[in-house]
Amino acid sequence: MLLPWLTGLAAGIVFLHFLQKLVFPYFWDDVWYLLNVIRCAIWLKMRVLKGEVFTVLEKFLSLAEKQPQKPFIIYEGDIYTYQDVDRRSSRVAHVLLNHSSLKRGDPVALLMSNEPDFVHVWLGLAKLGCVVAFLNSNLRSNSLLHCIRSCEPRALVVGADLLGTVEEIFPHLPEGISVWAMSDSVPQGVISLTEKLSSASDKPVPRTHHVVSSLKSAHLYIFTSGSTGLPKPAVITQLQALNGSAGLWAYGCTANDIIYITLPLYHSSGALLGIGGCIELGATCVLKKKFSASQFWNDCRKYNVTVFQYIGELCHYLCKQPKREGDKDHQVRLAVGNGLRSDVWREFLDRFGNIKICELYGATEGNISFVNNTGKIGSVGRTNFFHKLLLTFELIKYDFQKDEPVRNEQGWCTPVKKGEPGLLISRVNEKKPFFGYAGNKKHTERKLLYDVFKKGDVYFNTGDLIFQDQENFLYFWDRIGDTFRWKGENVATTEVADVIGMLDFIQETNVYGVPVQDYEGKAGMASIILKPNRSLDLEKVYEQVVSFLPAYACPRFLRIQEKMEITGTFKLQKFRLVEEGFNPLKISDPLYFMDNLKKSYVPLTKELYDHIMLGEVKL
Repeated sequence: MLLPWLTGLAAGIVFLHFLQKLVFPYFWDDVWYLLNVIRCAIWLKMRVLKGEVFTVLEKFLSLAEKQPQKPFIIYEGDIYTYQDVDRRSSRVAHVLLNHSSLKRGDPVALLMSNEPDFVHVWLGLAKLGCVVAFLNSNLRSNSLLHCIRSCEPRALVVGADLLGTVEEIFPHLPEGISVWAMSDSVPQGVISLTEKLSSASDKPVPRTHHVVSSLKSAHLYIFTSGSTGLPKPAVITQLQALNGSAGLWAYGCTANDIIYITLPLYHSSGALLGIGGCIELGATCVLKKKFSASQFWNDCRKYNVTVFQYIGELCHYLCKQPKREGDKDHQVRLAVGNGLRSDVWREFLDRFGNIKICELYGATEGNISFVNNTGKIGSVGRTNFFHKLLLTFELIKYDFQKDEPVRNEQGWCTPVKKGEPGLLISRVNEKKPFFGYAGNKKHTERKLLYDVFKKGDVYFNTGDLIFQDQENFLYFWDRIGDTFRWKGENVATTEVADVIGMLDFIQETNVYGVPVQDYEGKAGMASIILKPNRSLDLEKVYEQVVSFLPAYACPRFLRIQEKMEITGTFKLQKFRLVEEGFNPLKISDPLYFMDNLKKSYVPLTKELYDHIMLGEVKL
């Protein structure tokens, strides 16, 4: 009697398992994701209920006590333990405490490349309760000045290798900013932080300097172009920093992992997910000054790396390296990042082995994020019943010609159908706030959409087009507005246009991004109208852009037009120009290509175009 019953039960379980796999194939992946989110939320809530405002800095300080001799940062073969980093960051704090007028809450700008002192200065300033503004180390001239002015810092700390960049703008810095350099040799008017560190105390800084009363207080400013205009300092609160630091833990990383960080620390991925993630885990990170495709796997083998962070371009460059017999000879088990194309994804796994790819989506200043917890190739995440309970987002119709969301006769926005790209927007409320940008409040307002589906509702505009398939997987489609991504960076078209427009023979400039075969993102292209009776000086255009723009923002292509089309809202028409691209066989206007060897723009011939499309000419 018992045997038939057990047999029936077993058959029922097998049938239910088969049915679940058939009808709800991602059920357990969704449950796992939900449990991790709930665990993180409960952990934060318990801290608050206990009256503890536990920040990333507090976590680091506790680790420096519990595991002082454990390596925290490995950089160019040198090892910096948790105790080493704690003591040197305390030296930074004591120097600034004793030799400056900095006080709690003051913004301080940090301009440094990837190096241990970036972390030392960051944590040292955090110990004083200062808000640290991470400056993009690629910026120069007016762009750098704009960023410094927008975050209104009381001081600027600069790395030795970037001191020349600051010297160029030194006479134009706002009054009242003290400039500190991680260098023994400094020009007049700059204070040597290195010199003062040698005699500074490394004793713990009194907690009263940095203790916070609310997780909503500002911790960092991280610059982002958003969807319009020049870079803006996004406010990163203590809560956002904590959430970012929990990312690696949520993906299954542990204290035993060794994490390879080649992404720039001035971005949220490198700083919050990378360094912050290592602190949350109590793990070790291998920090690289700059990504090198030829050294990548050798570094992974040398330091026993188990996890690395990526952007799509990074994996693309690794796949382009010459094949070697030992391509799968490593201990890497996990890669976390964003922007990985499906074809590169497949090629990467086929060549380098069974590495779990954790593709994610999230804007630095945004209140919405997705995680691809199933490993579905090409997807940035998946929405499900559980996700909808936690986050309110929509994909709405967007008018590409007018460059604005579509509204019906009643004035409401309209959700798109599955399979149709739509603008991703996220509901702003008490549980999912949007903290905006420091400085000019209009920048914060421009990122919000009001009265979207009903009177009084407010949504954050991500500026990204996403589409959802029939299985509810989400895929990145494109960016809107006046930015595009190239080389892993957001390029602000208005910034590029302003730089080119400074030339006395240019009347008007329209900048946009164009897709290029086998490249992530879009390459910059500038459509130009010349002033009457003036000729085009290609060498001057080249000199102008390389002098005033970071390398990733320099337009790869020029197009000379006689007139510019405008939209119904009197904006420069970009949509058709993007569609037309840079094919000389389809465009009758003169076209030019940026030639770094000749230090000029050269005519874009059919032969040169073919070389670009075949990948024989690097962009």
